[in-house]
Amino acid sequence: MKQWYKHNDQVYIIHHRIKISSFANENGVINMELVKEGRDVLYNVDHVLKTDSHFLFVETIRDAEIIED
Repeated sequence: MKQWYKHNDQVYIIHHRIKISSFANENGVINMELVKEGRDVLYNVDHVLKTDSHFLFVETIRDAEIIED
């Protein structure tokens, strides 16, 4: 079951949740290139959000537009 996450006025579908420490080197510096690679290549999502402990690899839910015939 997919989880939803609301940030400000935007809603996202969470595809993957990974601890921030998984992207940090031994000095605790986060390798943002790895985060971007995860977004673009591994998980194929359009956005990454950061919580206190995790990166959320998410898909943005776009507003639906009703088209009348």
